[in-house]
Amino acid sequence: MPPIEFDCPALRAARDLHSGKRLPFLIAGAHVGSVARDHLGLLAEHATWLQIGPRGVRMLERLRTEPQRSAALAATNSVLRALGLVRGWRDEIYPVLAEPGAVPLALIERAASRFWGTLTFGAHLNGYVCDTLGRPSHLWIARRALSKATDPGRLDNLVGGGVPHGQSPFTTLVRECWEESGIPEALARQAHPMSQVRLHCDIPEGVQQEVIYVYDLELPRDFEPRAMDGEVMEHRLLPIEDVVELLRGPEFTTDAALVTLDFLQRRGLLP
Repeated sequence: MPPIEFDCPALRAARDLHSGKRLPFLIAGAHVGSVARDHLGLLAEHATWLQIGPRGVRMLERLRTEPQRSAALAATNSVLRALGLVRGWRDEIYPVLAEPGAVPLALIERAASRFWGTLTFGAHLNGYVCDTLGRPSHLWIARRALSKATDPGRLDNLVGGGVPHGQSPFTTLVRECWEESGIPEALARQAHPMSQVRLHCDIPEGVQQEVIYVYDLELPRDFEPRAMDGEVMEHRLLPIEDVVELLRGPEFTTDAALVTLDFLQRRGLLP
């Protein structure tokens, strides 16, 4: 996404990365993430499979296979979970990658990916409605349930979800369309892949380093979203100008705001 000059808290948050507070995390010589300097003492005690140095944190070379590396991470992540440093446990697996499309060097619990600053992937949907001239006039916006482990109660895209290991972004999108908004599969498959938004910033859980696959879907004017899995507490169909004003405030999650801004910029709808 090209730079956007727009007064938006999410844009400031997306540029907020204090790299000096973290050290690179390496597996098999590849830079796969980062860890906070404040956690080095804890890791020295509970992650003896790490070599901790002034320039980075390396997984020991004796862990040569993906299952060995995954087992080491899983054991430490269980301790981190008990200490409250990994929250919102999902029992969902993410790959640990040096770059998109690479062979996974290890597998990790989704909730721990931000502690380790590893690369993750998301699939988000801009669900919009057009006026009689075929121009986007409204966007469906979701509000996250208060029970969500991250960003409870904040505004989100109509659909958004993490892409687990072994699943494509589009497959994830179609599944999440039904779970979060009751969009049937036949309609969800009409979504168009549009952009990729890359996010790398500090968050309370650690670092969010994510590639978000952005899709657009024009919805019928009489369509009414329904939350099927309890992760969304509200859906609102808002005029574009109202969405723009909300983006100037703090209610949107950072990733959802960037996806929405991408949509508005592509469509020529930003002020």
